[in-house]
Amino acid sequence: MEYKDYYKTLGVARDASADEIKRAYRKLARKYHPDVSKEAGAEDRFKDVGEAYEVLGDPEKRAAYDQIPPGGARPGPGPRPGAASAGGQGFDFHGGGFTGADASDFSDFFESMFGRGGPHAGPGPAMRGQDHTARVELDLEDAFTGGVRTVTMRAPERGPDGRMVNRERSLKVTIPKGVRAGQQLRLSGQGTPGVGGGPAGDLYLEIGFRPHRFFRVDDSDLIVDLPVAPWEAALGATVKAPTPAGPVDLKIPANSNGGRRLRLKGRGMPGKQAGDLYVVLRIMLPPAEDDDARKLYEQMAERMNFNPRAALGV
Repeated sequence: MEYKDYYKTLGVARDASADEIKRAYRKLARKYHPDVSKEAGAEDRFKDVGEAYEVLGDPEKRAAYDQIPPGGARPGPGPRPGAASAGGQGFDFHGGGFTGADASDFSDFFESMFGRGGPHAGPGPAMRGQDHTARVELDLEDAFTGGVRTVTMRAPERGPDGRMVNRERSLKVTIPKGVRAGQQLRLSGQGTPGVGGGPAGDLYLEIGFRPHRFFRVDDSDLIVDLPVAPWEAALGATVKAPTPAGPVDLKIPANSNGGRRLRLKGRGMPGKQAGDLYVVLRIMLPPAEDDDARKLYEQMAERMNFNPRAALGV
């Protein structure tokens, strides 16, 4: 079935206000009224204009129509939205003897959405609102421990004219322990309001994580850089390493190089199968800020046969 672009018919933008739609309708209705216009096809254009206004001039019908992607087909085979009374919104052309639109003037596209009947049709079956997706960013600690958090986001709401607008909303959300980045949480009934008394759609929250000062997230695993002194890496040592649950003792094997990854099994994100925590060693050199420190470096240079560029052949 051919999609009818009612906004194009009236020559208005999809975000046009109710007043702009009414002005456009009145202008075109005068132009194409059969008792006035001598243009070829004026009567058909007049019917198209009347049908477009029947939908866009009614907040409930307009909201239902806007749920169809531009150029797409009517969502089927689900229930139709309610066809509320136009309430005297039809244009009255004085002296022409024609007021509003007749039920037989409406297209198959209109009837597929609202049923047969024009401005005085009674309410039809309800239509469920659309689902929506919004991205929220959490602190890593929220995902690690879970719990109820207040999340602020921009989400769809219906304005007084029936148009969907994004407004800032604060919702209390239960964060599952161990939720992963990219996972979606479903909030039932928090999507687009329904039409004709139909239920609201659902809101899906796509989880992301704010950058953490220590940890990087890799699916269920965590990665942390751990600064170590040269002697700790060379001789081996037991040092404190951070985890989201608190510091733990970590054994550094002797002769460890910078960049070595040490795995702490099960210390990553919790879940049915907990992730791991990978500790990456970063060797930090003490500064040669005084004579004693410089002498120690000079002794190392004299006594240790060490060329860090040997692997490069230089």
